[in-house]
Amino acid sequence: MTHHHKIARLDPWAHLRAYTAARIALGRTGISLPTDEVLGFGYAHAMARDAVHRPLDVAELRTALTEAGFDSMHVASAAPDRATYLLRPDLGRQLDAASISTLQQAADKGGDVLLVVGDGLSSLAVQRHALPLLVQLRALIPPTWRVGPVVVASQARVALSDHIAELMQAKAVVMLIGERPGLSSPDSLGMYLTYAPYVGRQDGERNCISNIRPEGLGYAAAARKTYWLLQEAVRLKLSGVGLKDESDVAELVDAGMTRLEEQN
Repeated sequence: MTHHHKIARLDPWAHLRAYTAARIALGRTGISLPTDEVLGFGYAHAMARDAVHRPLDVAELRTALTEAGFDSMHVASAAPDRATYLLRPDLGRQLDAASISTLQQAADKGGDVLLVVGDGLSSLAVQRHALPLLVQLRALIPPTWRVGPVVVASQARVALSDHIAELMQAKAVVMLIGERPGLSSPDSLGMYLTYAPYVGRQDGERNCISNIRPEGLGYAAAARKTYWLLQEAVRLKLSGVGLKDESDVAELVDAGMTRLEEQN
């Protein structure tokens, strides 16, 4: 009997893999992918699926917040469990009755900016990255600003922050939330800023920063962008499509002015 062995052929673009985590230049064995790549795909898919279904450890996160010097409180959406949350996005945008009662008692505690942390579609992202980003952001916010307690929200969609902030009478809300996992990024954190939040705000009335994680946009850079957007939102009294993120341009101008001052 004659055995024919297929030899894996390297993709001519293989060198480009050094520049991206995307699944490119995988090579081939005959008309199929090499076994290593098939196994790698299966592993990445399992990681992404687990990130969606894994519950957020609220107690652990709140303990870490306390140890870092943050006050916190916990609320939940109207989705009673993860399965319902995934099937009914509308329930993830509404608070449950107990949370509404809790937040009504916290009226006027939202301050100038309220910080909300929601599990979203990747609790892994929240568990890993929310606190380091909050620490960086706290260092930039002026002491004259009133900052409310960090509100940890379970089974949360982005718009839940509007309901929370409206009840707490916050001028602006920053929500950190786990983004939909990809095959190369199961732990990507998103930031959503809404000025003058209330129930019914549209997505176009928010500003978003995506892919916050060490392998994407780092904590310090994400904090600078968030604070810049906050400053501009307060100045212009709006957020969303009317507020363009020009923080990179502002940093270049500041760096240029600093060099000029040093030369003089």
